Amino acid sequence: MRKIQADLRASLHRIIEAMRPIGMPRVVLTSSFRLTLLYAALFGASALVLAALVWWIATGYVAGQIDSAVTTEIAEERADAGGTLAGLQAVIRAQAGHASPAAYYLLQNRAGQVLAGNLPAMATVDGIREWTLPSGSAVRGRGVAAPEGGFLFVGLAASDLRELRHAIGYAFLWVVAGTLVLAAIGGTVMSFGVLGRVEAISRASRRIIAGDLGQRIALRGTNDEFDHLAASLNAMLDRIQVLMEGMRQVSSDIAHDLRTPLSRHRQRLELALLDGGTEHDLRATLASSIVDIDAILDTFGALLRIARLESRTDPPPFTEVDLGAIAQDVTDAYRAVAEERQQSLDCIVDSEVAVPGNRELLAQLVANLIENGLRHGQCDTAMRILVTMQDGAVVLCVSDDGPGIPAAFHQAVFRPFYRLETSRDVPGTGLGLSLVAAIAQMHDARVTLADNNPGLAVQVVFGRPPLPESDAEPEWLRQAQRWLHRRLPEWYARQATRGVHRAWHGVAYAIARFRQGRGTVAKPRNADQHDQDAR
Repeated sequence: MRKIQADLRASLHRIIEAMRPIGMPRVVLTSSFRLTLLYAALFGASALVLAALVWWIATGYVAGQIDSAVTTEIAEERADAGGTLAGLQAVIRAQAGHASPAAYYLLQNRAGQVLAGNLPAMATVDGIREWTLPSGSAVRGRGVAAPEGGFLFVGLAASDLRELRHAIGYAFLWVVAGTLVLAAIGGTVMSFGVLGRVEAISRASRRIIAGDLGQRIALRGTNDEFDHLAASLNAMLDRIQVLMEGMRQVSSDIAHDLRTPLSRHRQRLELALLDGGTEHDLRATLASSIVDIDAILDTFGALLRIARLESRTDPPPFTEVDLGAIAQDVTDAYRAVAEERQQSLDCIVDSEVAVPGNRELLAQLVANLIENGLRHGQCDTAMRILVTMQDGAVVLCVSDDGPGIPAAFHQAVFRPFYRLETSRDVPGTGLGLSLVAAIAQMHDARVTLADNNPGLAVQVVFGRPPLPESDAEPEWLRQAQRWLHRRLPEWYARQATRGVHRAWHGVAYAIARFRQGRGTVAKPRNADQHDQDAR
């Protein structure tokens, strides 16, 4: 009980705190308040319909009881009268003299004169009628034709019926009014709570706009829609912060890396302007300047290409291409360069492996990896390009036995312009691996670096992720495949088994992708084994 009281006090405190910075007009304009009023109006309309139904059934039942009693009384009086007006007059006089105050009788002749009863004269209308006496009493009864052109009316007091009608109507009106009031109060309280959460998000957004990119939206741990929204916004802000820091780093790297060639270019032109020199000297100066300018233009071209690939604007056409053939062609093109540097370059392709992609971009990816190994390798460095199928995915591996990259810098080298201190003297822009990462991302591939002991191994994995061991084909699926081989001819059984295998493999692949997104992929299982088992 104390815990419940403490929770109520805490909730009221949060509501009051949320109401302080928020004005009442904002509460009225919130969607939660309008939604609450809408539901209240729908409930009120439903209550009114229910009230009308209850009113109709209850009053109809009471009125039916009155009408039934009146009809029975009229039948008995007619039977006692013997079929004459005089006999009916004697019966009505006797009934009116001994009747209870709740019973009413009236007998009129053809001229409308009252012959007997305790009611004043009325219009001779057959059927059920309900009217109010001068005394204020309500009467409900039935009028029928009497012998010799007379008119007979028998009724009962209907005060209870009228009170029942009023009671039901007032009760439901109070229920509807109370519902609307409570809905307005509940909607106001809910709107203050919603606006409090929205105001917290707005305050965090204003701080971020003011320049505090590290500001994040607090989560309450309730796992409601606001927590989901705050988590999504925080993830977006994290991504924006990473992009901003990357842009800041790229801007700094551009300024740092372009300052040297621009300064050298300016000094060369300034010396040529001051010293004059021969035509040959001026041509040499201009040629060197053109080389520096071309290097700068190449740097900007690579940056633009990386930006275009990462944004995926105007993506290039994709087709099924043979990655092994691309790797072999690029290797053949660079083999002469490797021999000039006294380095070896080999390409091994296990089988024909096709991946969906753009041939030019994939050739650029392989060329950048080979150039990176050749440029940073030493004499007698051996490079190997391997294209193979592993765990149902196409894998491109470029490895060498050169100096390699320390494990602490495996992620940093993919940043534009990032270069190790040991590579500062090596010609290059520091954009090769950045372009590789952008091309791999365009092809939904994963790039990883690993130690080759010695050297470096760069692995690019295309296609499906490894299948978990727990997703191996179950026993019931193997039994179904054996049943197909027993029941069908060999060719049909093989086709049916292959279809069943592909369907199961697709389901397992989808499960693996889902688990990989949550970081729970288990040890991979060779997908080729699936094909062998299916056969």
